[in-house]
Amino acid sequence: MKLTRTEKREALTGYLCISPWILGLIIFTAGPIIASIIISFTNWDLVTSASWIGLANYQKLLGKDPIFWKSLQVTLYYTVLNVPLALIFSIAIAVLMNQNVRGIFLFRTLYYLPAIVPAVATAILWRWIFHHEFGILNILIGFLGIPPQKWLVDPHLVIPAFVIMSIWGVGGGMLIYLAGLQGIPSQLYEAAEIDGATSWKKFTSVTLPMLSPVILYNLIMGIIGSFQAGFTTSYIMTSGGPNNASMFYVLYLFINAFEYFKMGLACAQAWVLFIIILVITIIVFKKSENWVYYEGVGKGR
Repeated sequence: MKLTRTEKREALTGYLCISPWILGLIIFTAGPIIASIIISFTNWDLVTSASWIGLANYQKLLGKDPIFWKSLQVTLYYTVLNVPLALIFSIAIAVLMNQNVRGIFLFRTLYYLPAIVPAVATAILWRWIFHHEFGILNILIGFLGIPPQKWLVDPHLVIPAFVIMSIWGVGGGMLIYLAGLQGIPSQLYEAAEIDGATSWKKFTSVTLPMLSPVILYNLIMGIIGSFQAGFTTSYIMTSGGPNNASMFYVLYLFINAFEYFKMGLACAQAWVLFIIILVITIIVFKKSENWVYYEGVGKGR
């Protein structure tokens, strides 16, 4: 259909209004993405001219770089521990914060505050908490008769220590779950009470199904965040040690790019991470059809 002069003017005005965003997307997002793909097939040290080497960077990562596989193992281990625990704790706290009790707004604020503390400040704070000689955590567990632990020195404890630190900041997920809980119609709980449902039955039969789309969202964001996590905290707290036990994927990517000046290898590593996250996300979306409930559609999509 042919546009009138007025419609053309309105369309042009609209495009002019969004042109800063379009230019920003092209220059600061699409441009670097395309550049990183090209750079991943080159050998570039940021100083001399880049030379085309084809798939050599990918072959080196996947076949000849043991630290790459170690960093991937560390990140997977962290993700497997962190994502389920973060979901459980954030849902539990959200349920508690959804109660109509006096001072609930203060408690919600207190639980949310750790989520907005800067990452560097969080890392410094928890480095002192986990200190194996005079850290407050070892003092607290000492009252339970547990001997002091070398949290950031023991290769077996360093990733659980990072998980504990991550659970401290579940306030962001808690806030999203709280919004989801407040969107559940109260009539469903009233009907469940009439049928004689217990509190646990109402939680499993009403709350969780109605909250499942929010759980899916937080699950996807948690997986993506866990694979991208670890740089700031491990860089400040452990520098990837001990014995590469906290060498997160993104930390090793940073080291390749800005310490070893292997920008082509780092770009290849970034695209490998993108493919891993994409595959896992697709699998989760496919499996979600069996447990995510959408009102008006039923189970699945």
